[in-house]
Amino acid sequence: MSAKPWLIGGLLALGLGAPGVHAQHLPLEVFYGLLNQNGAAAQASLNRIRAGWRDEYAAMLLESVGFVRDPEVQRGVLAQLARVTGRPFDGDLDGWYRWLWSREAAEHPDYAEFKARLYEQIDPRFREYFAGRPKAVIRLDEIRWGGVRRDGIPPLVKPKMVRARDARYLGDDNIVFGVAIDGDVRAYPKRILAWHEMVRDTIGGRPLNGVYCTLCGAMVLYDVTVKGVHHELGTSGFLYRSNKLMYDHATKSLWSTLSGTPVVGALVGQGIELRPLHVVTTTWKQWRKRHPETLVLSLDTGHRRDYSEGAAYREYFASDRLMFGVPALDTRLANKAEVLALRFAGTPLAIAADFLRANRVHHDRLGGQEFVVLTDAGGANRVYESAGVRFESWDGEFLARDHAGRVWKVTEDRLIAPGGETLRRLPAHRAFWFGWYAAFPDTRLVK
Repeated sequence: MSAKPWLIGGLLALGLGAPGVHAQHLPLEVFYGLLNQNGAAAQASLNRIRAGWRDEYAAMLLESVGFVRDPEVQRGVLAQLARVTGRPFDGDLDGWYRWLWSREAAEHPDYAEFKARLYEQIDPRFREYFAGRPKAVIRLDEIRWGGVRRDGIPPLVKPKMVRARDARYLGDDNIVFGVAIDGDVRAYPKRILAWHEMVRDTIGGRPLNGVYCTLCGAMVLYDVTVKGVHHELGTSGFLYRSNKLMYDHATKSLWSTLSGTPVVGALVGQGIELRPLHVVTTTWKQWRKRHPETLVLSLDTGHRRDYSEGAAYREYFASDRLMFGVPALDTRLANKAEVLALRFAGTPLAIAADFLRANRVHHDRLGGQEFVVLTDAGGANRVYESAGVRFESWDGEFLARDHAGRVWKVTEDRLIAPGGETLRRLPAHRAFWFGWYAAFPDTRLVK
């Protein structure tokens, strides 16, 4: 998701209704007054905020500052934030956001309405996420605009696929996300998905959503039908802890990419959780070698983009710096070090990709589930239940040997023993360490 640290000027003063007024808080009109084209009126609003200051107002000032039209008032807003946080403005708001997030959550009673009115000036549809005091299981002040309108990063919907032999645009070392569902084998190149971040497709006869969060480095494949209800998902335009927030077309609830659950809106609290499916991050050479019959995305997407390898997010992927701040970082790994991310029975685990390259057969247990990770020579990881079977080696392609000497066939959806016993594939995906840790700070790490 492309970032714009300051909103482009030209916003008009808002037409105000009658927001809820609470005895202990300034009314919303005061905060919207900061955006007034009349500098004197905007300064009067700032003076009222200073005089009646509560720390709950810091989030509102942080989100307002890029909208303020009068330069003197904007400097006054920055000075107020510097005073209350004890941190000078150094050109980066993230330090102030971390100060905010380090404190116990406290909001103006009409904070959700404030966000609704503020961001509808960018895209009127944004109002649908926040209006009416929606239910939420995350802090609203951690939801940040990512710099695009709703579906401003256009999803690929039932995109055109070509046979492997016709995908001459791909180089052997190009990264692809490989999917094999009920015999339907497909490759989604990173160089294309980085421009779209979402693909809605029918794979193996089922409607599935592939969601690629470029900022957190995670490609997750979801079955979007839950208890007979199909959830049509899109890109909301907002982020939570530098992780992409999706939205559903029916209720406009916001969903977490990494958990597959609604986090803000009408669907919160209804026990809805998308079922993740397995996806493998690998090279085109390795995937094509293993699946010569694979289909792969065509360059004919219906959009005009530079789909060359590395063109999208080149600078972001080339450094360890973040585009959007998070509450805390864990220095046991570099921010963008890749991990294999797993979550069974709500319990998260991250295994460093470098560790798995050095330990190509790795056994572990998570949430009562025993599993084995098989990593091939190209670094691709596949996770299978182990059910007490101990694997000792595999050839990196199609055969794995267990402690009893039995040779198992390795397929995309299961391990098959000589006698027909099977061990199923388990959902897992790659992610950047900082993004996984931000979403699941209680995660266990293997490195």
